[in-house]
Amino acid sequence: MSKTITIFIALAGLFLQPIISKAQQAVTTKSKKAIEAYNEGLKYFSLNRYTDAAASLNQAIEADNRFIEAYLVLAEVYEDAGYPLKAIEVYRKGLALDEKFYPYGFIRQANLQYNEGLYEDALKAYEHFISLNTGNPGHIARANDGIDRCRFSIHAVNNPVDFHPESLGPGVNTTDDEYWPSLSADEKTLVVTRLVPGSDILNKIQEDFFISVWEGNNWSSMDNMGSPLNTPNNEGAQTLSGDGRLMVFTACNRSDGVGRCDLYTANRIGDNWSVPVNLGKPVNSAYRETQPSITPDGRTLYFSSDRPGGKGLHDIYVTRLNEKGEWSVPENLGELINTPGTEMSPFVHPDNQSLYFSSDGLIGLGGYDLFVSRRDSAGEWQKPVNLGYPINTHRDEMGLIVNARGNKAYYASDVEAINGKDIFVFDLPLETRPVMTTYMKGKVFDVRDHRLLRAEFELTDLETGQVSYRSFSDSVTGEFLVSIPVNRNYMLNVSRSGYLFFSENVALKNIFNADSPFLKDVPLYPLMAGNSIVLRNVFFETDSYALKSESRIELDKVVKLLQANPGIHIEIGGHTDNTGTEAHNQALSENRAKAVTDYLVSASINPSRIRYKGYGWSVPVAGNETPEGRAQNRRTELKVVE
Repeated sequence: MSKTITIFIALAGLFLQPIISKAQQAVTTKSKKAIEAYNEGLKYFSLNRYTDAAASLNQAIEADNRFIEAYLVLAEVYEDAGYPLKAIEVYRKGLALDEKFYPYGFIRQANLQYNEGLYEDALKAYEHFISLNTGNPGHIARANDGIDRCRFSIHAVNNPVDFHPESLGPGVNTTDDEYWPSLSADEKTLVVTRLVPGSDILNKIQEDFFISVWEGNNWSSMDNMGSPLNTPNNEGAQTLSGDGRLMVFTACNRSDGVGRCDLYTANRIGDNWSVPVNLGKPVNSAYRETQPSITPDGRTLYFSSDRPGGKGLHDIYVTRLNEKGEWSVPENLGELINTPGTEMSPFVHPDNQSLYFSSDGLIGLGGYDLFVSRRDSAGEWQKPVNLGYPINTHRDEMGLIVNARGNKAYYASDVEAINGKDIFVFDLPLETRPVMTTYMKGKVFDVRDHRLLRAEFELTDLETGQVSYRSFSDSVTGEFLVSIPVNRNYMLNVSRSGYLFFSENVALKNIFNADSPFLKDVPLYPLMAGNSIVLRNVFFETDSYALKSESRIELDKVVKLLQANPGIHIEIGGHTDNTGTEAHNQALSENRAKAVTDYLVSASINPSRIRYKGYGWSVPVAGNETPEGRAQNRRTELKVVE
């Protein structure tokens, strides 16, 4: 907030230097007593002694109740001291004495009213300024912006969204401040930043990470996550990958820092966290990089920064991890998202299509409001939508996350002031929900001895061929969790060197509600003669051996497997259900196996390494009495023969 000098510059320099020097000046009073008290008030104000400044300026007004300058400076004292309602009242009195003396005062008054949620009063003040015809283009633009914000706010208040926040309870919330919630995709792990007493005299309070797990119907009591994540310094504003095994967070002024505040990363292996590592350049700069949000697979990172070249004070950027494990140069999300103000606390939903964030530059209800932007079919972010009132108010709202299912949002609020900031959850209104996301969860193991394995996961959109998710199972526990947005069909591929890959078809096209996750352990078969896998993402036209186009995604995986292991020979086996005659199914299975073999040969695989065979309906893996059983019997298998 500006000090006295600002207001007097705005007054066209009529009395700035004379007042400061206490020399003779032309002010709107002739009372020596008023001028003396006024100058005393200016002195105290310049020293931030607000109580003394207010007392002196009130004395000046008592000496002459038409002393305009005393009112204007007193209003600014109250504004800086954190008494906006008093400032508004004093502005009203002072501006009423001569509305043309300081027209910009109406904008200052309106700004305060808007920030206090007094939208009708603020609208009148902005409109009154416009009516004064000052001819100042900058001031007129500010007033018109205020008018737009007030009209939006009045409409929002008159048309509230359904909003019933609930505290997460005593397991999570304490008398300390809790904020910046992070949630795993299965909603079983919650991490927050908590403001706790510091460990020494210099650091009386500090930020640490605390963790809770879902037990039955409640969150467990929060545990300090301890070393190496927590240190005697501040760390906070964290984000978790979907499986809860990767954390990116903000830490400032560290010895290994690139700038003032940097992003750090840590991995959970088994039950232990690795020592955090600075992400370094180009992600971190000499400026501030804060409030990260990682996609579920840990390969795309959004964050807020005040680095040069942005659109405003703080902008939202994105960086991506390439195949070499290097982060790309961060890209600004552009002017639809970023404004001349501040954009912060981004959260990208596991659907990878919905971005929630806070902004004071976009039109809202005052302070920081929460918005959501969607990607279009070309992958471009669209115009943000305000989450509405009373989710947003004239206060600051920030740090919101949304669960994978897309129906609940979590955020921090100090609405119950006695408890400080606490974490709340509420049902997200339908119109601002993301695409629902389910997940697959389990363990990867060696089929021979059930040894738990680290393996790579790829979830590929069968329509576009784009990899939607790429991650690894835990090297100690073999555990994995893959986020899967609904209304698409996917190929899930699990691979590890020395093993046949695992293939799963996840068919969610035209399915918009998938409350039940996929719980499935993944067996991997070593590359040994006799071992086989089902190619579940090889598809044919009905009663035909013509390969569907989406089959190429899985068949290309077979090509890579054969290229990486030039010593193996395989058999492609075709299988059918018992619909139709035996002869027809035998011919169909042979032709399908041959179509797959032809594809592999066309990809430069030596034909001597592949043989094919049709089995017709002779080797069922399920009963043919049901559609589900017949679907399992219609399959293409890959078997290692030598």
